[in-house]
Amino acid sequence: MINDLTTGNPLKLILVFSVPLLIGNIFQQFYNIADIVIVGRTLGINALASVGAVAPLFFLIMFVIVGMTNGFAVVTGQRFGAKDYDGVRRSVTMSTILSTILTLFFTFICLGLMGHILKWMNVPQEIYQDAYWYIQIVIIGLFTANFYNLLASVVRALGDSKTPLYFLIFASVLNIFLALLFILEFHWGVPGSAFAVVVSQAISVVLCAIYVKKHFPILHLKKEDWIFKTREDWKFALEHLNVGVPMAVQFSILGAGILIIQSVCNSFGADVIAAMTAALRIEQIATMPMVSFGVALAAFVAQNFGANNFRRIRISVKKCSIINLHLSVLMAFIMHFWGSYFVRIFIGDQNPEVVKIAHDYLFISSLFYFFLSQIFIYRNALQGLGRATIPMLASVGELLMRGFAAVYLAVKFGYVGMFFAGPIAWVAASLVLAGGYYTNIHRFIREAQQNVREQA
Repeated sequence: MINDLTTGNPLKLILVFSVPLLIGNIFQQFYNIADIVIVGRTLGINALASVGAVAPLFFLIMFVIVGMTNGFAVVTGQRFGAKDYDGVRRSVTMSTILSTILTLFFTFICLGLMGHILKWMNVPQEIYQDAYWYIQIVIIGLFTANFYNLLASVVRALGDSKTPLYFLIFASVLNIFLALLFILEFHWGVPGSAFAVVVSQAISVVLCAIYVKKHFPILHLKKEDWIFKTREDWKFALEHLNVGVPMAVQFSILGAGILIIQSVCNSFGADVIAAMTAALRIEQIATMPMVSFGVALAAFVAQNFGANNFRRIRISVKKCSIINLHLSVLMAFIMHFWGSYFVRIFIGDQNPEVVKIAHDYLFISSLFYFFLSQIFIYRNALQGLGRATIPMLASVGELLMRGFAAVYLAVKFGYVGMFFAGPIAWVAASLVLAGGYYTNIHRFIREAQQNVREQA
């Protein structure tokens, strides 16, 4: 259902909007968690390590797609907030055209260079073959990921966070069923897990598109919405690219940082790879509530930016920041005391050394969740304002800090030193993003006040 986020209690709207996002984000992780649990429990530690060794590469590519589609949807949300419904439809078609072209580009690049990429990542020889086929199959299915994220981003930009959730739940359950079928019954091994991800998401995309066409009249596209030949069309495309490309670059930089850490991690062998694979999945679940508030805030800010409600934006950001602070403390407490239990869900009790390594990571990183929680708030607020350059610059700084810390501290202190790379980067990025947000929001408020005085 379409919702206007420019009226009503800001915090209540964001909370209601974020709950389906939270559930959806948790089910989104089921794609990867199903892989980890099923592969780790049925095929062993080496098979688990093969999926974990290339997971950051998969995340890097997905980050590009998610950043790009979310960036395009910012323009859609701003048009909706300004009550420009023709602009909403035109934005959807423009987003579809641009995201399809860019996804094609990334697919061919990755397929052609995959062998070289895996060698650069130091993927151990004993897990290389499974890792290679897993990531190749997932990349071939990138179009399903692109269209799902595009549909979900557009619908969320219109204030509906429930519809994408329903189809994501369906796809997650289907993914688990297919993974078990392909691995246990068809004996396809690790590649079977990748096929399950692609097939389940493809079915979800088709069903979601049918539902959206039937229940969202505002998205009933016309033939003229697809025409792309005038100077105004090129300007409109540039407007999308001005937000979407920096966000894609920003997300890819984050993914590149994780990729660097994974390449360092791969040099420590299968046990450390398996431990980090389990620990990072647990951390992703633990931070989902914070992520959800950030995504909800981006949709809220985009609509209110289109309506010039800057004070309303400032109030919502402050309240969401406080909520994320409390969530970060709660999740850190849970990771400290129950982290080992969650790790054992993934890998069982037969590998105590792997459990210890994973818990050490969770213990260290959770101490810095506060800074990570604020990144989600200020980054999404800036994106909703259409100011994607500052988050991109913050991501560059985060990449440099993460890469330096991962390489230098790993050499100095072993794999434990590598655990501090993320937290150091979070501290630096959160400070840059907070400064960028407050500078921009105060400028927008001053300009709005000046316009009122001039019109009086």
